[in-house]
Amino acid sequence: MYKVLFLCTGNSCRSILAEAILNHYGQPRFQAYSAGSQPTGQVNPDSLAVLEKFGLSNQGFKSQSWDEFSEIDFDIVITVCDNAANETCPLYLGKAIKVHWGLPDPDKVVQNRYQAFEDTFVRLKYWIEQLIGLQDQEMNQKNIQEIIKE
Repeated sequence: MYKVLFLCTGNSCRSILAEAILNHYGQPRFQAYSAGSQPTGQVNPDSLAVLEKFGLSNQGFKSQSWDEFSEIDFDIVITVCDNAANETCPLYLGKAIKVHWGLPDPDKVVQNRYQAFEDTFVRLKYWIEQLIGLQDQEMNQKNIQEIIKE
């Protein structure tokens, strides 16, 4: 089983969506988690609404610090916001494959805000489907990073 950590600064939107999508579609081969370097302490309600709309569970999510996961040996760490990508990750993430899937923050969109959350979900779902489709021998930094270029 591949253990995947999605990182975002606030852990309230993009990383939560990614965790939900991979856990929904990637079991039993993948186990996803999400965290933030500076968690907001609450999951954005629009993230939860989008999960429900697309038929995924929106229960049990919380905005939490990456420090919560120091005991887990992650195989893959994916940053989904530019701020998190530029931060120094904790030492315990040292061995993991690290890639950046940059996405704009849907919470910052003023017009068509809910549509921005839906668009983020759809893009993440597509990328995650590509990740799930990789064979074990293809599971490396180059191939995981290339997913977002398709």
